[in-house]
Amino acid sequence: MLYLELLVQGLIYGCMYAIIAVGLTLVYGLLRILHVAHAGLFTLGAYLGLILTNATGSLFLAMVLSGTTVGLVGMAIYRFCYKPILHKPPYVALIASIGLFIAMEEIFRLLFGPYGLTYTKVPLQQTVHFFNMNLRAVDLVIVFGSISMLGVLSWLAQKTRLGIAWRATVDDPQMAESFGVSVQKVRYLNFFIGSALAAMAGIFVSLLSNMAEPTMGGVPSYKALAIIVLGGLGNVGGTLIASIILGIVEAFGTIYVGDFLDRDAIAFAFLIIILMLRPQGLFSRK
Repeated sequence: MLYLELLVQGLIYGCMYAIIAVGLTLVYGLLRILHVAHAGLFTLGAYLGLILTNATGSLFLAMVLSGTTVGLVGMAIYRFCYKPILHKPPYVALIASIGLFIAMEEIFRLLFGPYGLTYTKVPLQQTVHFFNMNLRAVDLVIVFGSISMLGVLSWLAQKTRLGIAWRATVDDPQMAESFGVSVQKVRYLNFFIGSALAAMAGIFVSLLSNMAEPTMGGVPSYKALAIIVLGGLGNVGGTLIASIILGIVEAFGTIYVGDFLDRDAIAFAFLIIILMLRPQGLFSRK
C-alpha cells in the first residue's frame, strides 16, 4: 500500500511538471528558445487564479479567466520580446527571457507583497477514498485535469488542420510558409497554449500549498528546463515521460533518502546524474 501511495503521489507531481514542461517544449520546438520567462507566467497564473477564486468563489471560472489572460500575456511576450530578436543568436533571446523573468518577480513583489497571498477558503480539500487510499480532491483534479489538457493538445496537434500546420512549422517553417501556412499565427497560438498551461500549473501548485508568492516559479521552472533536456529537446512525448519519471523518483526518494535530502534536492540530484550519463537526454531524436 505504501508503494501504491508513493506511485500516486509521484503521478500527481509528474502531471504537474508535465504541463509546465510541455509549454517550454512547445516554444523550444518552434523557435529554439529556452523560454525562462515561462516561470513568470506560471506565477502570474497562480496569483490570478487565487485572487479570482477568492473574489468569485468559483475555481472553474478563475481557471478559465486566468488561463485566457496568461495566454494573452504569453502572446504579448512573443510579440514584444522575442519576435524583434529572432534573427539574433539564440543566447540573445535567452538573456532577454531571464531578464524578463527577474522583472516579473519584482513586479509581483511590488503588486502583491513579498510574503504571498493565501486562499480565503482553499477549494478541493475534501478527502476522497480512492483504491483504498485517502486523497484530497485536488490531487485527483490535478491528475485528471492534466491528462485531459494534454489529451486535447495531442488531438489538436494530430487530428486538425491547425495541428498539421503547427507541426509543419516546427519541422520546416520556410516550407510551411510556402504552402500557405501563416507561421506568425502558429507562433502566437503556440505561445497562447503554452502560457495557458503554465497558468494551470501555477493554480495547481497554489492549491497544494495554499499560497501564491513572487518566487514560486523558480524551482518548478528549473525542473522543467531540466525535464525538457531529459526528454529530448523539442520532443513532447519524451517530455511527458520524463516528467512522470521525475515525479515518481521524487516520491520514492523521500522515503529512502529523505532524511538528508529534501524533495527538490532529490529531483535535482536525479536530473544531474542522468544528464551526466546521457547529456543528450533519454528520448533525444536524431
